Amino acid sequence: MTDIHNESTWPVWATEAIEIAQPDPQWVEQGQMYKNELTILLTPFVINDIQHFGSTAIPHLPAKPIIDMMAITDSFDSLPAIISVLEKENWNYVPPELDGKEHRRFFVKVINDKRVAHLHIVLQQGEQWKNQLLFRDRLIAHPEWAEQYAQLKQKLAIDNKDDREAYTQAKTDFVQKVLSHH
Repeated sequence: MTDIHNESTWPVWATEAIEIAQPDPQWVEQGQMYKNELTILLTPFVINDIQHFGSTAIPHLPAKPIIDMMAITDSFDSLPAIISVLEKENWNYVPPELDGKEHRRFFVKVINDKRVAHLHIVLQQGEQWKNQLLFRDRLIAHPEWAEQYAQLKQKLAIDNKDDREAYTQAKTDFVQKVLSHH
């Protein structure tokens, strides 16, 4: 059993450094592939909407080469069964006490000890779903914002290459600016 508080017992993928890759047209195809896979796996749990979001969903945007998927649910009641189904397909559950985010349930798909995809399961009534999709759609609609975001991410990846939380936190002001733009 992994001791969640002892980093030395964590799997290799849990602490890998942040790398920003050049845009890859295959990311959108991979997002569709994961959407198809997750739709089959999660439909029995009344999860009917799964979206590819984040930087890999935005054409021409450099990103961590990890496909971010988001699914929406009414409750986390089916979580034990969902974990059981997803673990058979290399989706590793990261519990909220380790993830640090109470509003979601988080899974990491791992192949050859590397993260290839993330799944965020969020509650229907939360703001997360709406905001993530709005941010994605606004960056697609405004390539100049996507370019500013790309420059920011590349700088932050250098400044915070071993600290995923600091990297994510440092993007917050830009994200809020895009979300509040009318």
